[in-house]
This record gives sequence, structure tokens and C-alpha cells, in this order.
Amino acid sequence: MTNTLALPPAPPPSPPRRAATWWEHRVYPAHLDQARQVRADLRSDLAAFPSDVVDTVLLCAAELAANAVKYAPDGKEFLRALALLDERTLWLAIVDEGSGTGLPHIPDDRSADEWSLAEGQRGLMLVDSLAREWGHYPVGPGTPRLGLGVWATLPTS
Repeated sequence: MTNTLALPPAPPPSPPRRAATWWEHRVYPAHLDQARQVRADLRSDLAAFPSDVVDTVLLCAAELAANAVKYAPDGKEFLRALALLDERTLWLAIVDEGSGTGLPHIPDDRSADEWSLAEGQRGLMLVDSLAREWGHYPVGPGTPRLGLGVWATLPTS
């Protein structure tokens, strides 16, 4: 009989401690129309990158911003963070001020018919298919948390 020890769950990923480049964090009112401004700012910030890379980042950012707006309390804001981890990897995060208890996930209990009719929760599927990896991290210590950051790493080529 093999005796295996259960490892404790890994802590949630947090913003990288080191990056080759950090762009200025940007803060937006938690309104859906701000997704346009997020995309415009990213297009400007990433002007030196290939257009297909920029388009991928814009799409992921718009989906994450829409989720932040959905879950942020009225009158709050969300933050966009962006870093170049190394020459091949961008790190993008959208941080909301929501203090809800739900965590982002892709539902795995829907049938094909249910997915064909679903109007929500497709954004994370899109991010999942475009990003190398994605995840979330709590903002602030303790409970209740001060918000939630959802991040994705994306290839630069």
C-alpha cells in the first residue's frame, strides 16, 4: 500500500513580484462603457507589439473588464494592471472592488444545449482559450476581502 500525503492547496497567484516592464496602472469607473477606454489605453500602451498580440490582449481585457463591472458595487471602480514578465509573456489583470464571495470559474455542469442558449459566462471561456493561463487573487488581507483581481498571461508573439 502506498501512503500519499495530501498537499495543501497552492495559494492563489498574486501579481508578479518582478517584471521586465510595468505599465502605469489605470483606474476606471465601474461602467460597462469603460471597456472602450480600456481597449484604447491598451492599444496605446502596446503600440510596439504585433497587431495580433494587441488584438488578443484587447479581447481578454474587454471580457475581464465586463466581469469587473458586473461584480463591482455601484459607484465603484476597477483597475487595469499590465506587465511584461519577460520578452515572451504579458501579464494582464483587472481588479474590481467587489466583496462578493463568488470566484470566477467556467461552469462545467452545462449540457451542449444549455451552452448554446447561455447568455453569460462565455467570457472566461474566451480568456481560457486565448491565455496561456489565467486565475484570480483576493485583494487585501482577511475577510471580507477588498476586491478580486483576475489575471491572464498572454504570449507576445
